Amino acid sequence: MKVRNFSIIAHIDHGKSTLADRLLHATKAVDHRTGKDQMLDSMDLERERGITIKSSAVTVQHVYKGEPYQLNFIDTPGHVDFTYEVSRALTACEGAVLVVDSTQGVQAQTVANAYLAVENDLELIPVVNKIDLPAADPDGVAMEVEQVLGLPAEDSIYVSAKSGKGIPELLDAICEKLPDPPPPSTDRLRALIFDSNYDDYRGVVVFVRVFDGAISVGDKIRMMGTGRTFSVTELGRYTPFPEKLKKIEQGEVGYIVASIKSLGDVRVGDTVTLEYEPAEIALPGYEEPKQMVFCDFYPATGSEGGKRSDFESLREAVEKLHINDASFTFEVQHSEALGFGFRCGFLGLLHMDIVQERLEREGGVDIVQTAPTVSYLIDLNDDTTVEIHNPADLPDMSRVRAIREPMVKIEIICPEENIGDLMKLAEGRRGIFKGQRFISDTRQILDYELPLAEIIYDFYDKLKSITRGYGTMDYEIIGYVPENLAKVDILINGAPVEALSLICHRSSAEIRSRAILAKLRKQIDRHQFEIPLQAAIGGKIIARETIKALRKNVTAKCYGGDITRKRKLLEKQKEGKKRMKNVGSVNIPQEAFMAVLEQEE
Repeated sequence: MKVRNFSIIAHIDHGKSTLADRLLHATKAVDHRTGKDQMLDSMDLERERGITIKSSAVTVQHVYKGEPYQLNFIDTPGHVDFTYEVSRALTACEGAVLVVDSTQGVQAQTVANAYLAVENDLELIPVVNKIDLPAADPDGVAMEVEQVLGLPAEDSIYVSAKSGKGIPELLDAICEKLPDPPPPSTDRLRALIFDSNYDDYRGVVVFVRVFDGAISVGDKIRMMGTGRTFSVTELGRYTPFPEKLKKIEQGEVGYIVASIKSLGDVRVGDTVTLEYEPAEIALPGYEEPKQMVFCDFYPATGSEGGKRSDFESLREAVEKLHINDASFTFEVQHSEALGFGFRCGFLGLLHMDIVQERLEREGGVDIVQTAPTVSYLIDLNDDTTVEIHNPADLPDMSRVRAIREPMVKIEIICPEENIGDLMKLAEGRRGIFKGQRFISDTRQILDYELPLAEIIYDFYDKLKSITRGYGTMDYEIIGYVPENLAKVDILINGAPVEALSLICHRSSAEIRSRAILAKLRKQIDRHQFEIPLQAAIGGKIIARETIKALRKNVTAKCYGGDITRKRKLLEKQKEGKKRMKNVGSVNIPQEAFMAVLEQEE
């Protein structure tokens, strides 16, 4: 039987998961009774938001020119935060189906994913989807694909994943155009791990693509990267229902269950080989995904009457989620105001949002989340470099030679009439214009370089509102650049509050500080003494707000008599206020932190 391995790649909402459903129906893998919409999106969150978060691999059969074919395909996410999921899926394939929406045309992630596929030397089949919509322009979109990606317009296959039109032609094209798996380069087993997930009953389930040799039930396997050995208890593949196998042959995709207790024993990108006949050289794996956005998670009760168990249940939830999603990192963090929590690292803002929601749902914990920050590289005077993820960890400025922040290369695809506004937006965020390219008569690509810190807040929301939803963007990290950055400390009654400190560009430090202090002033209750709120860079105060003291009327009981009696009482009160100001502590409610952490502009 001939084998075809391919991925389905596209921009968000261009119909990958619906196309996957149609392929399952067309190959009779599921029928109307067993099938449902978004069959491969198994997580509740995926189904609710209508997005794919994890890739899923499925095997179906198709007969082409009287010959049976085994099609192994992987449905991938479209969002920029999950690009690493796509790159992992592509390494396990020889071809890719590139889906483009016939009403929206080529978008930012379409370009990014197509380039990923080309870098992996994959054969591309362009598919123009949603041709049954009234606004569809399949011929114009096919020309866009040719212009931007260089794939001939006449090779595009027109389909409607909703109605099933054009699906048989697509299946035939997959069998005809995509190459066979490459011949084995060794007779020893080499299988690439491209995904893994955790099952409460069977331990870690490992998804592999076998490049050389074959694997059978009962084999003793070794992970070449970690050196751990296990015995295979079950092999199988999803069709999309689990189907057990005795053996997975060369060129095929499947899953392995081998009583693996923790995800620490499995590394995605590792090579599986046999313990007694090991391969000489491992397969080239993947780069580890690099966390770019960091924030703190604290249990919502905090230190105010908070129980130890709140932190324990948060720890349990974080560790459990890490088993299923190894792409975020966490370490214990302590804050004066919020107690014990975790400093977590994420691939992007959507990833952060998803992790927070999964913690609250699957772990049943309430979370206080601090404002997201990016990682910075600090060059010290002694020629060493340290990486920090939290403004509070910044070394003493007398030791610092330069602060380097991550820069991204960003591609914005937008309608022609919005170009001026978008340029204004990008340049207001310290963007450097790099170029402009035409896609069609109505749309263009803008290339910019921007600091990552400027786009993680609300850049995407602003882009969407300027272009009325038609603009899309894709970004990649290009390196760290020294900038004129400073750490801003927030002082309350003269004492710095670390949880509120931030690193920002000196040009915007004053505006951001004033906004933070104005919010704090509304949230902190008035005390018996005056409370100064200050923002400082080093020893220099750059902004100030004052919370006025509550005035208690101490002269109320004096009626008549000499003025000196009143003066004596007022002097006594003044002394008391002075003493209180020195020793009194300011009670900062949790709402004050929350107000500041709401992404302020």
